[in-house]
Amino acid sequence: MAGILKVRPVTDADRAEWGPLWQGYLTFYEAHLPPGVTDLTWRRFLDPAEPLHALVAEIDGHLAGLAHYLLHRSTWAPDCYCYLEDLFVPHALRGHGIGRALIEAVEHAALEAHASRLYWSTHQTNTQAQMLYDKLAERSGFIQYRKRLDPPV
Repeated sequence: MAGILKVRPVTDADRAEWGPLWQGYLTFYEAHLPPGVTDLTWRRFLDPAEPLHALVAEIDGHLAGLAHYLLHRSTWAPDCYCYLEDLFVPHALRGHGIGRALIEAVEHAALEAHASRLYWSTHQTNTQAQMLYDKLAERSGFIQYRKRLDPPV
């Protein structure tokens, strides 16, 4: 990997390069979203009133990774928490410190927002990412449950 790594907030001009990274993330997790959800998500990143944020890693003027995070209140603390919702670096660029740099940038943003916790999750089969995560944070011991909610008709 050549070039200088820079992590920064997304701008409107990043949409064309962010899209394939986002699709790579969705493909990795075998997820499919309607284009309207992706469009809405993108608009939220650019809306200063939204608690949803996006950072990108850039090398030599091209995007090399993404991190999406959410600042939210907690019933357990007077300050907010920061949830790192999405983190993606293309397979060919992994192992060069991009993921670490993105997590550290989210941590910095969380500290600036006076968050008292940064947390994230990954799939149990994502062992490559876990090797990095185990160096940066501790496992909570909690198991996440999900239930899909369909709106009433």
